[in-house]
Formats: sequence, structure tokens, C-alpha cells
Amino acid sequence: MKTLYIDCGMGAAGDMLTAALFELFPQPEKIIEELNTLGIPHVHFEKETVTKCGIQGTHMSVKIHGMEEHEHYPEHGTVHEMVHDEANHAHSHHHTHHEHSHNTLHGIDHILNHMNISNKIRNDVLAVYGLIADAESKAHGVPVSEIHFHEVGNLDAVADVTAVCLLMDKLAPEKVIVSPIHVGSGQVRCAHGILPVPAPATAHILQGCPIYGGKIRGELCTPTGAALLKYFADDFGDMPVMKVTSIGYGMGKKDFEAANCVRAMVGETDTSKDVMYELNCNVDDMTAEQIGFALECFFKAGAVEAFTLPINMKKSRPGTLIRVLCKAELKENLIHTIFKYTSTAGIRETKVERSVLERNITEVETPYGMIRRKDYSGYGVSRSKYEYDDLARIASEQSLSLEEILKNIEG
Repeated sequence: MKTLYIDCGMGAAGDMLTAALFELFPQPEKIIEELNTLGIPHVHFEKETVTKCGIQGTHMSVKIHGMEEHEHYPEHGTVHEMVHDEANHAHSHHHTHHEHSHNTLHGIDHILNHMNISNKIRNDVLAVYGLIADAESKAHGVPVSEIHFHEVGNLDAVADVTAVCLLMDKLAPEKVIVSPIHVGSGQVRCAHGILPVPAPATAHILQGCPIYGGKIRGELCTPTGAALLKYFADDFGDMPVMKVTSIGYGMGKKDFEAANCVRAMVGETDTSKDVMYELNCNVDDMTAEQIGFALECFFKAGAVEAFTLPINMKKSRPGTLIRVLCKAELKENLIHTIFKYTSTAGIRETKVERSVLERNITEVETPYGMIRRKDYSGYGVSRSKYEYDDLARIASEQSLSLEEILKNIEG
């Protein structure tokens, strides 16, 4: 499976993600040409090769009217929190004047409608800005319709978001995994005063994602970076076992004791192994009906497997071990569900790997009409099995046993 892993050990910003993805392509010059023909008004992309802590990578600059204008302080105290998206990574430069008619969702949509991009990329850009608008709305208690993006609505920020969406579309990974995100620590100055890091909108965007602070002072993850990661990530966690085919380093502008970069890796992961979580708890005061109902709730919540085992507990009491297997992204939801529907006071969790056969579903024409068949292969074996729900439906409709139906289908 083609997998993209994004290492955010020094946070993320739109320009850093653009540069990291840019480096993954074998002919980067053509990528620059394509970015510069998107039709973003007055915008020109330029790449710069830089070195951080001995690592060579790319800084992607966006020039407007020939000047690089990353985020700066607004002149007016309107709804604003993203003082300088890419704040940690941007240049220090003076404030120049541009019209900001594009700092609303409607304005950004207007720009996108005049750009040389597909509907999919346009919708991706709008979805990313939708995450930012929703976070701003929650952070400031203002309706989404009244949100003005200011710095993240500037043309350079629109260019960063569009570039990432375009490069993700061209790269077309089947799965995107993002590391836990280093957001930085301390405080950041904005139009409203001094705010904690991560800034409120960034914190809202990254709710439900694994983040951490660390010792580095400053805003490492910007709202644009956070929204792009949240939108494209299929999962958050450690780097999977993968055969890496290309690596990209997207450099920030500031220097720290650690290399200020986003690292992106593309490679193949083994689809025959799933990373899962095994959740276990012991109970001795639940009835069989209560346990049965709980298992049904676990499956509704997304459990891959849920079953029980008889055990002996304290004071030689007979008890029940409840075991639930789930995917990483559903672990927290399943933990809440287990606590809700069982009497346990504690849940043990273990990260496990599950070896699986490749599975395909084929529709087969039979005397009873189309029936789905699951075909499994891998590890030197292959087998097939008809979908139980289809067989059960036919058996009920025709008053036949499952054995009779299978005999007639297989001849």
C-alpha cells in the first residue's frame, strides 16, 4: 500500500508541508512550473535550498508582486488569532498594504473559481479553510459567517494551502499517517494580546489528535499546518514498517537547536499486517444478558473483534475476561464504550499486529441472482466464501437451508 508518513517533530506550517511534498517528486522543476501556472493572482513560487543542523532541504517561498510576504500583524483588531501563520518559520519584514477581499470563505472560493485546478482540489482547499473557520468560530465565539481569516487569508497562505492540496492529489497516497505533532510551548503575541501556545484556533483544530509541547519556546504548529494535517491524515502515530522510496525535507525559516523541518516519506507498507489495539477488562458482577448487550455495543462502536473468556478472579471468584480488538483510530471511542457498558474500573491496552489475508469481494451470478463472494489470498493460501447475509436472505425467502443453497450454487 502506498503510504505517506509525515514527521512533525518540529511542528508544521503550510510552506514547510509544501516544500516537504515537493521534494518527493522526481522532477521538481516541473512541479514549480505547475504551481506557477495555477493562476493565483500576483503569486510566484520559488524554491530555495537550505541546510538546518547539517540536513539539506527546501524552503518554499511565495512571492506576491515580487516580495515574500509571509504573515504579519494586522492593522485592525478584528477577529484574529493566527497572527502569523507560519509565524515560527517566517521572515521578519515590514507590513505592506493589500486589499483583503479574499479573507472570507466566499472570497477564497471566488479566487479558486478562477484558478487552473480541478474540482477535487478546489473542494479540498475549501474543506481545509472550513476547519480553520470552525476553529476560529469556537475560539472567539463568533459565527462562521463573520470569520475573517486575515493572515491565513492572505494570498501567500492561500497559495500554500492550494499547493499542498495539489501535491497530495498528484502524490495520491493510499494512506496518510502523521506523527504526534510538536506544537511548541510558551506564548505567542497577536492582535488580542499574548496567547498561550498552541494558539486557541490551532488547539481547536487539533482536538482529538496526539500533540505535545516540549522545551522549545515558540509556535511550532500554525493553524494552516494544523488544518492541512487534520484534513489529510488517515491516522496519527509512529512511523509504520515501510519500504521508503523517497524522502522530502521542508524547511522552516527560523533556527532552533533541532532541525526546523517537516519530513515526509513515501513508501510501501505491508497490507498483510494490521496494527491494532487489544483492550481487556475483567468483570465478576455482570449478568450474561448485560455482557451480551455490551458486546453488541462494542461492534456498533467499530470493534473488529469482541469476545469473552472464563477466568478466576480475586477470592477465587469466577469471572469473565472481556477482550476487544480495534483499529488505532477507534481506540479512545472503544475505551469510552467499554467503561459505559461494563462494570469494570480499569482497561488494559496492548498494541498488537494482526496478520491478514488480502480480501476482495466479487459479485457472482447464481440461480438465486447476484451473491457476493469473499476471496482471500496470501501466505501461500487462497480460499473463498459466500457472504452469509446474502445466503441467509435467500434461505429465508425460499425456505431452504444454507447447505441446500450452497449445493445448488456450487453444482
